[in-house]
Amino acid sequence: MTEKKSEKEEEEKKLTDVPGIGPGIATKLEAAGVYDLMGLAVMSPSALSEMAGIGEAVARKAIQSARKMMNLGFMDASEFAKKRSDVLNITTGSNNLNNLLGGKGIETKAITEAYGSFGSGKTQLALTLAVNTQLPKEKGGAEGKTVYIDTEGTFRPERIKQIAEGLGANAEKVMKNILVARAFNSDHQILLIDRINEMIREGEPIKLLIIDSLTAHFRAEFSGRGQLADRQQKLNRYLHSLMKLAEQHNIAIFVTNQVMANPAVMFGDPTTAIGGHILGHASTYRLYLRRGKAGSRVAKLIDSPNLPENEAQFFLTEKGIKDEEI
Repeated sequence: MTEKKSEKEEEEKKLTDVPGIGPGIATKLEAAGVYDLMGLAVMSPSALSEMAGIGEAVARKAIQSARKMMNLGFMDASEFAKKRSDVLNITTGSNNLNNLLGGKGIETKAITEAYGSFGSGKTQLALTLAVNTQLPKEKGGAEGKTVYIDTEGTFRPERIKQIAEGLGANAEKVMKNILVARAFNSDHQILLIDRINEMIREGEPIKLLIIDSLTAHFRAEFSGRGQLADRQQKLNRYLHSLMKLAEQHNIAIFVTNQVMANPAVMFGDPTTAIGGHILGHASTYRLYLRRGKAGSRVAKLIDSPNLPENEAQFFLTEKGIKDEEI
């Protein structure tokens, strides 16, 4: 009981509870994207000083206070396991695909990436997950809303209706619980993360963030080898913001990714995901989707912290992702 109470107290602490951070400074920090103690605790004194218009000595004291209040440091593995006891899972709609991902589908506090060529089922999987998030927990849902960041104009409300009706759900109600934003460039895409943080603080029960696709704008805006380092640096910062969002608010993040053919691969499949090692390391679970036999799709688990590399077959049906063609 005492442990739960202290956790709750930790969550309820605000920026204004930190000595030296008044309402005016807190407003400036929030405008710059720092909403909580963690955001403040990981800042440097010079960055806080510049952002909030305060002296470096005051900034240093405020950061140290935030770190003490956050109780940052090490914990033993059993304590860490308790912290992960609130992880939720969202079903993909296919038992085969769920089993590939550990038995229950994608999980919160993690980034799941699906990459593959055109028509491999990336967007269809994203749309199915957007609907399934709203299911009761006992039916494989997270009883929450979905935020869908569409960078390529692939979101289709009529497809959401089809999948919802296939589950026997009220299609209009399901659509009300999916919040869609069309991102027109990488800066807009990054800015939307701040908006999601705001919505969660305003009480929106968001449990899934979908970005379809993650790399389209970064790829278009930073072309050629000369701009590769800049692109990767910007992408790296963005991915860290996503990881922080997933961990702090216990939400699942599902991203789709574009591919290219690697000319260095002489034998086998030359398909390679965009984003390089930075994206590969940031994704908790990495799926490679491709077309299979007789209209099926095949998902291969490329990377996972706790699961073996394996494959699963599924179908894209009118009712969403399923084990068999309907």
